[in-house]
Amino acid sequence: MTEILAFIPARGGSKGIPRKNIRPFAGYPLIAWSIAAAKQSQLVTRVVVSTDDEEIAAVAREYGAETPFLRPNELAQDKTTDLPVFEHALKWLEKAEGYRPEIIVQLRPTSPTRPRTMVDDAIRILLEHADADCVRGVVPAAQNPYKMWRFNGERKPLNPLLEADGIAEPYNAPRQILPPAYWQTGHIDAIRISTITQKKSLTGDVIYPLLIDPRYTVDIDTLTDWAKYEALVYSGLEIASPRASRRTMPGTIKLIICDFDGVVTDNLVITDQDGKESVIASRSDSMHIKRLRELGVETMVISSEPNPVVMARAKKMGVEAIHNVGMQDKGRVMREVLEQKNIKAENVIYIGNDLNDLPCFEIAGWSVAVADAYPEVIRAADHVLTKTGGHGAIRELCEIVLLRMK
Repeated sequence: MTEILAFIPARGGSKGIPRKNIRPFAGYPLIAWSIAAAKQSQLVTRVVVSTDDEEIAAVAREYGAETPFLRPNELAQDKTTDLPVFEHALKWLEKAEGYRPEIIVQLRPTSPTRPRTMVDDAIRILLEHADADCVRGVVPAAQNPYKMWRFNGERKPLNPLLEADGIAEPYNAPRQILPPAYWQTGHIDAIRISTITQKKSLTGDVIYPLLIDPRYTVDIDTLTDWAKYEALVYSGLEIASPRASRRTMPGTIKLIICDFDGVVTDNLVITDQDGKESVIASRSDSMHIKRLRELGVETMVISSEPNPVVMARAKKMGVEAIHNVGMQDKGRVMREVLEQKNIKAENVIYIGNDLNDLPCFEIAGWSVAVADAYPEVIRAADHVLTKTGGHGAIRELCEIVLLRMK
């Protein structure tokens, strides 16, 4: 068997997004997505994380990677290049364990959305081409480099970045006649060990491409990137994930059950000097409920909240409600409701935000979390909304269901 090491570099000193590598991304630490891609490979024989940070190392071990060493501080600086990090890991593993793989696969944590077969696809290309020094993931370039310029200063002429054979002025040519260009992503590099040890390079001279669907192009540098790409994960894109596969929306939907606090409301409460409580909810959540009822889909609320505000708001929304349910009893009450209504659990959607909603997630045919749900709930959900509780989450779900029923 070919010894193949999946290698995940993850230093602790991220400046753009502090503690980036262990910050929750779509419910899991960012690094867990790269570990999952490696663990789900049929060809990878070992998964190692290189980090200078004890906390990152502990999280990596929790999700199934090894951290046999801590990276020296001098190899964990902002301007540290990749090659010495790889050289350090390979030298340490050989000296301490006598371990020497034939191939090393780099999986950067900042590109967490990978097709499930990506790792094995890259390895197979390398194995099938004896002349290959490495395989690198690429996507079609969003901007054609033949229309780019070298900038020499504000008061100096521009120079074309590239020339194209047979095309006098490629920067003036139609895009369709220019040579195709591809952009390297951070998803994957499969590298022969000899490329690193003998050629002192992570690519060598002969680089084969792994063509990647542009939908998977993700490189997280800012918090704006973070939110954008979490939404991509929640959209249902098939990727190597730390969790089991998410279920798809049922073909037939008969009932939507909503939690109250944190779903119908924003999970905050306003209390006056007399102890009277009031909550914040979104009027827009009622927008599509009547239309869904006309199409045979009922909506109701099941809540642990004893305050009569639950019944008052449900009446205003035009939905049935059961409140003052024990914190541990939601699942039992939900089963009783389905039995009384003669509705199969597989035809039910449940939307929640907190830990006491998890028993209902297990019963429902499709479980949905609001955008600001607790991490455990987001991890358990089949779908995560872009709206937060009390700010249009129910309306968003209703619109998703209506779109499916068209």
